[in-house]
Amino acid sequence: MGSLDRLWAGWRTAYVESAASDGGEPPGEGSIFTRILASGLPDEETHVVWRGERCFAILNAFPYTNGHVLVMPYREVATLAALTPGEAAELWAAVTDAVTAIEAAYRPDGVNLGANLGRSAGAGVPNHVHVHVLPRWNGDTNFMTAVAEARVMPETLSSSAARLRAAWPRPTPHP
Repeated sequence: MGSLDRLWAGWRTAYVESAASDGGEPPGEGSIFTRILASGLPDEETHVVWRGERCFAILNAFPYTNGHVLVMPYREVATLAALTPGEAAELWAAVTDAVTAIEAAYRPDGVNLGANLGRSAGAGVPNHVHVHVLPRWNGDTNFMTAVAEARVMPETLSSSAARLRAAWPRPTPHP
């Protein structure tokens, strides 16, 4: 076996041990995002990268690639139509800021935006609408899992969060 035959993902042990000990999700009512917000844990621990008045951005715990951010309202709603005009406006502004931060932090060749509305559309958390924002590079073969259901992430979630916080164009008004 040569030196290129090994894949190292040092962060994976902490994730696996965490998931085995407490199910990987904070206790409480509501979506996983609502429970994370209600946990009282610091943003550095929950990987919240930005907080606005009505919306926030958090790293995806199961990213397609480093820098994979989820932007959503604090209020748990399942559809875009259920957003207030203020939530909708801030959500789109935050998505725009997420793209700006990702472009500054990762210098990708492109950016994917997406929302899965409803479980049949692929939503993993269908009761809390959120927009995925993630960097893409020409020839990035790691985006879709192709070998042994494994994806190699060269950066920890904490490192990704720190990079995006530093690159976010608007400061957090409500730390």
